[in-house]
Amino acid sequence: MKPFMSIYNSQCYALMRIIVGFLFLWHGAQKLFGIPSAMPGAVPPFITYVAGPIELIGGILVMIGLFTRWTAFITSGQMAVAYWMVHGTKALLPIQNMGELAVLYCFVFLFISTQGGGIWSVDALRNRRKTHG
Repeated sequence: MKPFMSIYNSQCYALMRIIVGFLFLWHGAQKLFGIPSAMPGAVPPFITYVAGPIELIGGILVMIGLFTRWTAFITSGQMAVAYWMVHGTKALLPIQNMGELAVLYCFVFLFISTQGGGIWSVDALRNRRKTHG
C-alpha cells in the first residue's frame, strides 16, 4: 500500500514551486517598485539593485518553472547571503534574529534546485518538445 497522499507527489511539488515563486517575486517588487507597499526604513542601494532583481526575476522564473534548477540555486544562495548579512549578525538562531523566512526560502530553493521544474512547468514543456520534435 502506498503512503498517504503519495500519488499526489508531483502535483504537490508543482504547487509548492509555484506558490514559493509567487511569494518570492513580491519581495523583489517591493524593493524595486514599492509594490504592494514600500520597504520599511531605509534600504541600502545594494539590497535594492542586486537583491531586488534576483527576487523579482527569480521568483517569476521559479513560479513558471523556467530554468528552474539554476534559478533556484541562485535564489537559494541569495537567501543564504541575506541571512548572514542581515540576520546572522544580530544573533545565531533564526528565532532570535527574525531570519526564519530567509532560512526557509534558502532551503526550499535548494530543494527546488535538486528537483527541477517538475510537472506544470515551462521546463517540462521544453523537454517534451525536444523529445517529440
